[in-house]
This record gives sequence, C-alpha cells and structure tokens, in this order.
Amino acid sequence: MSPAPSGSERFGELARFAVTGLAAYLTDVAVFNALLLGAELASTWAKVASSLVAIGVAFAGSRWFTWRHRRSSRIGREYARFFLVSLLAAGIQYFCLVITHHVLGWTSPLVDNLSANVVGMGLATAFRFWAFRTFVFPPGAASLAATDVGAQRGRVRSGGV
Repeated sequence: MSPAPSGSERFGELARFAVTGLAAYLTDVAVFNALLLGAELASTWAKVASSLVAIGVAFAGSRWFTWRHRRSSRIGREYARFFLVSLLAAGIQYFCLVITHHVLGWTSPLVDNLSANVVGMGLATAFRFWAFRTFVFPPGAASLAATDVGAQRGRVRSGGV
C-alpha cells in the first residue's frame, strides 16, 4: 500500500482537477447555450450534446494533466471507466434540469442554466472527483502500468510474446 499523499500533493491534485474541470465546464456551458439559444435546440438535447463534448475535454485534461502521475498503460480501460463516471455525473445534471423544467415547469433559459450548470454541476463535480480518484485513476494505477511495461519488456527479451 502506498503512503497517504501529503497536504501539498492533495492540494496540487485538487487544483489540477479544478483547472481541468473549469475547461470542461466552460466548454459545456458554451456548447449548451450555443445549441439552446443559437440553434434553438430543446434544452434537454442541448444538455446531452454539450455534456458529450465536455466529457472529451475532461478526459484529455484528466489523463494528461490532473492525474498524469496515476494513469495506467490501459487507455481503453481508463476511457471506458471515465466515460461511465462522466455519464453518471452528466445524468445528475440532466436530472436537475428535468426536475426544474418538466416537473416544476420553470422553463426560462436562466432557470435551465441555474439548474443544469450550477446546482447540477456542483453535485456532479463532487461525484466526479471521488469517482475519478477511486475508480478511473486509482493510486496504484501508475505502478501497475510500470509493472506491465516491465513484464512486457521481459517477455520480449526472453523471446516470449
């Protein structure tokens, strides 16, 4: 088991998560509003589309910036887990939008933005941080990646495949 990270390591990780999250958030809000106000797409479809674009931005930032020290050699597995967690988190945002828009009948663009991009985003962000750290980029992922690479080199040197 690896030692617990120091306070400065945790702060650095949280700061990098915030920077990556801000980039994804700005992408999400910009695409959502472009589709909602510019293309006049229904708010729920605009949220689905903006979430998918933001997930791509967030994965790139998370893998190569936020948790670069934790990434494994299995990018496919990381992306699948990342996408699943992100879909669940987007579902939190979507659920907040559905409640205000369709259940409560508050249908203005301002309320759509507040419910999906403020309340929903806040709840989804807490969930993402926990789930990414726990399931997508766990503390031992980098050491497992190094072990996988070392094992592969050993098989190549010994003539195995």
